[in-house]
Amino acid sequence: MTIEQSSPPTTTLPLRQAWLVLAVVFIADVMDVIDSTIANLAGPSIRADLGGSESTLQWVLTAYTAAFALGLITSGRLGDLFGRRRLFLVGMAGFTLASLACGLAPGVGFLIVARVLQGLFGSVMIPQGFALVKVVFPLDQLRKALIPFGPVMGLATVAGPILAGWLLHLDLFGSQWRSIFLINVPIGVVAWCLGRLFLPARSGEDASARLDLRGVGLLTAASALLIVPLVQGRELGWPLWTYLSMAGSVVAVALFVASERRSGHPVITPSLFGKRSFVVGLAIVGSFFAALSGFQLVLNLLLQLGLHWTPLHTSLTLIPWALGSAVAVGLAGAVLTKRPGRSTLHLGLGIAVLGLLALRFTMHGSLTSGRLAPSLLLIGFGTGLVFVPIFDFILGDATTEEVGTGSGMLNAVQQFSGAFGVAALGTVFFAQADLRHAAVVVLALAAVLFLIAFALVWLLPKRVR
Repeated sequence: MTIEQSSPPTTTLPLRQAWLVLAVVFIADVMDVIDSTIANLAGPSIRADLGGSESTLQWVLTAYTAAFALGLITSGRLGDLFGRRRLFLVGMAGFTLASLACGLAPGVGFLIVARVLQGLFGSVMIPQGFALVKVVFPLDQLRKALIPFGPVMGLATVAGPILAGWLLHLDLFGSQWRSIFLINVPIGVVAWCLGRLFLPARSGEDASARLDLRGVGLLTAASALLIVPLVQGRELGWPLWTYLSMAGSVVAVALFVASERRSGHPVITPSLFGKRSFVVGLAIVGSFFAALSGFQLVLNLLLQLGLHWTPLHTSLTLIPWALGSAVAVGLAGAVLTKRPGRSTLHLGLGIAVLGLLALRFTMHGSLTSGRLAPSLLLIGFGTGLVFVPIFDFILGDATTEEVGTGSGMLNAVQQFSGAFGVAALGTVFFAQADLRHAAVVVLALAAVLFLIAFALVWLLPKRVR
């Protein structure tokens, strides 16, 4: 999904072949989403094996998601210039090789660099896939093709840590935590072969496309100036440069907005920001996924570092959360969104907040999988209700020409807000001496972020257009 102005579809394929293209894109997207969350559960095992400081765990996560979000800024334009099929295959090959490098990493620094490369190659791959989907489906089938993305991406988000727990327990070929990355290698090879077979050679590329290097540079600088001090600040004692860096991030964003207004080839399609549901929806996604990503990290750290549970025990404890999400996604898709409205979002966010508050009070007693299950089930059910309608709201009134661009912006915001959540809430967690008290504080902050999203929902139209 790409942040660029898309050219209109120029070719379609027979529906059977179009659905095969969609299947290849789905594989790529699921690999991306799982890799953005799977290291949550494996973080303590990685640190125990490779060493490093507390911020190492945050960097292993944010290195991927931040690099992915930033790479999305230019990848769509590059697809127009060099061909979407070609770049999809390059991205898939690079992602697979970077996954192999992660699995073979001899040290923390090597692993973080490999995670950056994994995120960058993923950002090259994903936008091309969505652009291809956009042009291979007839107009009357395009929205139907895009509907499953929200639920599938949502379920993949919660599946990552559970999959990691099982892989660490199985310890395939003695690989320990390395298997969470090495599993991408055979899947990536298969996906690359399928892409080479089924992706169309031409997909409406725009040879006149240009890169707004100034806009890209400003947005990249704004992101780096925010993420780096959030991750490293606590460990270094919050020196003056960390505050100056975060202030500089605000300045870089302001300069980016000014640059966009003057650019003949803007990074972000201007017409989308005239649509209230799109702008408000992105703000909701930012708050929602920052809370969700921070919550995932902190819960895994508490159970493994604080209570010394095994990865398998931790992953089994998360099953009620995944089950609640799966049930809610199915319910939202089958029943609640036949006439989708903001009441579904309010219901989901409200239930998620109740689940977080219940989990917060559970922290005061002895913790077992059984005691955590009801709260996790509530959180999973609540967040699952959000995954489907929020995607519909954001893209509900986008034109056919804007839908690919809007999807790209949505993915970029989701990834970057996840990186922000890990950096900010992870920093709050490690700043506390007692890990259980730290988890209580973070759960309260996550609830606040969900409540901010709840309030923003009132600004959406009553129903999806």
